Amino acid sequence: MHDMTRKHILVPLAAVACAILGFGFQAASKAPSAKDPITAGFEKTTVASVADAVDQITGQRGFLSHDMRPRTGNIRVVGRATTVLLKPAPPEKATPALSTAMSTSMIDNSKPGDVGVIVIEDGLDVAGIGGLMSTAAKARGMAGVIVDGGVRDLKEVRGLGLAIYARSVVPSSTVSRFAGVAKDIEVQCAGVSVKPGDWIVADEDGVVRVPQDKAKEVLQRAREIDDRETKMVPYIQKFKALTKAVEVFNRI
Repeated sequence: MHDMTRKHILVPLAAVACAILGFGFQAASKAPSAKDPITAGFEKTTVASVADAVDQITGQRGFLSHDMRPRTGNIRVVGRATTVLLKPAPPEKATPALSTAMSTSMIDNSKPGDVGVIVIEDGLDVAGIGGLMSTAAKARGMAGVIVDGGVRDLKEVRGLGLAIYARSVVPSSTVSRFAGVAKDIEVQCAGVSVKPGDWIVADEDGVVRVPQDKAKEVLQRAREIDDRETKMVPYIQKFKALTKAVEVFNRI
């Protein structure tokens, strides 16, 4: 078979194969979309510096309560908040459907990179998330879930690799005890007000909420704090004391 004939046959065959597999010739060469600069910035800053920056920029606390701890998955979390609120309810109003409806809706409508914030009013003794909801959150590409309440099914959730922060670990559920009342509203989560769209930044130090309208300012200040602390290290090592570094940089 002549080379030209062979080429004419192979090119259409390649196109058919690509169509069957669900991609075109341009898909392989398409560059990945650039990460949001605020996300990329917060991923490189320390959570402690972000907490300090929120204090300085907003004059308000941004860090969640000390018992909001990483329970599963990759510890580092950066993303935009999407919220749910559950309140105590009698059994007839806390059926399996009503108890989980808001949380499942929040997860099913989340975007990749979102951070779910589930608040259970006075709910430290019940789990706001477990294996099934975590499976859905992972499938949606959520960056993590923050629960002002408990988490259960730890072994299953660890296997997913989904980052879950919660104030407790308990085997109980919200069914017959709590019902979802609203989503995508401002909530009080572990001592801090969180609005939909706020930034959530977390690692093993804890969780910090950054108001969305102050994100750029907070990120810039957090970078300045990180940079200053990095420059302090040689002074501490040289003088084997903090005093000189504090005098020069006015920080500790």
